[in-house]
Amino acid sequence: MTSTETLIRALADRAELADLVARHSLWVDEGRYGETGRLFTEDVVVKSPRGEARGIEALIELVRSGHDTYVRTLHSKSNLVIEVDDETATVRAHDIAVFVIDDKTEAVAAGFHHYGARRTEHGWRFDHLVVTPVALTAALDRAL
Repeated sequence: MTSTETLIRALADRAELADLVARHSLWVDEGRYGETGRLFTEDVVVKSPRGEARGIEALIELVRSGHDTYVRTLHSKSNLVIEVDDETATVRAHDIAVFVIDDKTEAVAAGFHHYGARRTEHGWRFDHLVVTPVALTAALDRAL
């Protein structure tokens, strides 16, 4: 590849990985579980404060067990650090989440998401994720 082609590929990889992170938030917040295969490999491994999941079905169960108890959630990821190494990549992101408990209360959480990804025949997919909590509030009174 020429240096221009290498640069274009690197930028395309970074854009695709950043898009996967954004889609991960939508996947959780909007319950887009039918899109799981667009984000994760079949053998994905996820470790979070809620437990560990191996495989897509277990991942969906893990997420639903925690998030379906809320009226609504809103995850916002930022400060992405993307490292691509040929056919694999890592992505580190900050995550701030609002959990709407009911019409009177909510809670706020913050943490780090450490993604591992690999290039597949269908593009980049996450094959592992480790969620490291930083903070979680008790229920807060809602102003809205």
